[in-house]
Amino acid sequence: MRIEFLGTSHGRPEPNRKCSCILVEVAGAYYFFDMGMQAGEQLITQGIPAEAIRAVFITHMHIDHTSGLPSFLALCADYYKAAAPRLFIPGDTEGVKAGLGAFLACNGITRPTGLPFFPVAEGELYADEHIRVRAYRTKHTDASYAYLIEAEGRRVLISGDLSHRPQEDFPIAALTPTLDLAICECAHFEATEYLPILAGRAPRRLCFTHYSERLLPTVLAMQGHLANVPVMRAQDGTVITL
Repeated sequence: MRIEFLGTSHGRPEPNRKCSCILVEVAGAYYFFDMGMQAGEQLITQGIPAEAIRAVFITHMHIDHTSGLPSFLALCADYYKAAAPRLFIPGDTEGVKAGLGAFLACNGITRPTGLPFFPVAEGELYADEHIRVRAYRTKHTDASYAYLIEAEGRRVLISGDLSHRPQEDFPIAALTPTLDLAICECAHFEATEYLPILAGRAPRRLCFTHYSERLLPTVLAMQGHLANVPVMRAQDGTVITL
């Protein structure tokens, strides 16, 4: 499993840091988790065929996690006509679908993409021959989710955005059996807020993304708090291979 961080910033872009977007690759199949930057352009830059994108999972409907979705759909409608990723949209899925359709129409794209939209609900959400994805409800918004990825014998959690009280919000059930990697946000609270959550059930590796510059010192300090657990902060372009 290859995990690439295309955007690691928080509610707004920072210099050299785009908004939230993670690309996961397993055996030549690709999966987006959030799309807060121009993901379609990134596919072209990296030479990844759009047909290889199996699914797009949105953690919640905030612009810093979704701004790249309209342009990605436009590219699928006009150019990548063989692409057929499933789109997992939390909250008012049909409303989002209608809104995106209206956006495309305003831009002169009247041909429907034909891409399937699916609502997100807690529990087993998606599975194919490479990957399984489970959704965990969080309290950041009225419809926000963390995602557990299981592939090639590895378990990876993407926290998505959490509330300001992560001890009441983090999907603790995902920590057992031991995670190979936890990808956690740090834009809304100090990184040390994770310590009571991870006590006695820490992942094998911990990576912070979606962190604010204001809270970066607390992220950097985490390495000294978790014995034998490598802690890193993702930057745009960071790749983790499991």
